[in-house]
Amino acid sequence: MANRTQRVCVNGVFSTWCLVFSGVPQGSVLGPVLFLIFINDLDLNIHNLLFKFADDTKLCAKISTNEDIEKLQEDLNTLQEWVRDWQTQFNVQQCKVMRVGSGIGSNALSEYSMGNQKLKYCFEERDLRVIMCADLKVGSLCAEACKKANRMLGIKRTFVVRSTEAMVNLYKTMVRPHLEYCVSAWSPHYIKDKLLLEQVQHRFTRLLPGFRSLSYDERLHQLRLWTLEERRNRADLIDVLI
Repeated sequence: MANRTQRVCVNGVFSTWCLVFSGVPQGSVLGPVLFLIFINDLDLNIHNLLFKFADDTKLCAKISTNEDIEKLQEDLNTLQEWVRDWQTQFNVQQCKVMRVGSGIGSNALSEYSMGNQKLKYCFEERDLRVIMCADLKVGSLCAEACKKANRMLGIKRTFVVRSTEAMVNLYKTMVRPHLEYCVSAWSPHYIKDKLLLEQVQHRFTRLLPGFRSLSYDERLHQLRLWTLEERRNRADLIDVLI
């Protein structure tokens, strides 16, 4: 960390080397630990629930009265004071408010701000590649997962070796993960979502030579595959047993 220097290059012209007295090099071993120490007291004097994951921060509150609205705004003000004290900042442009639940109540016209910027409301937001919706439904996420998985089914045109064993291994490695990413957090509850996801595996098994005329169950049996719902249920069972 000591005796570090840096310079800037603009249009092929370099500046002189300068000593660096602060900051942590990206990719260093100590970087994540020092960052966690730095933000450890971020939730001090916060009334509501605050969740931290890497450089993401989420503030959650149950809004039933005007007092709840005021407390949530106080927490946002406290966070702004913290970043001012420690000479850092939130990317307020990417900070949004999501209202979850069917009852709007006194929160119908509530507005929140950070600094001098008003926060926008959103119905849908991507969080760690998982699409979160205000109605807590996963239809949008399932549709997005199917798009990506269907695009990946183009592996048949990419590889010269197309034996059944090779194709199944490629499917398990490159296609199925898109259908199961973070599935323990969003496992679909609607039949239409389950069928949408299953259609991708159904389509893959029909692409293999000699399998098109077989029923879906027969194809799965010969390929030693489970349906996606069976895999989710077994994963849930393992979680319970652990």
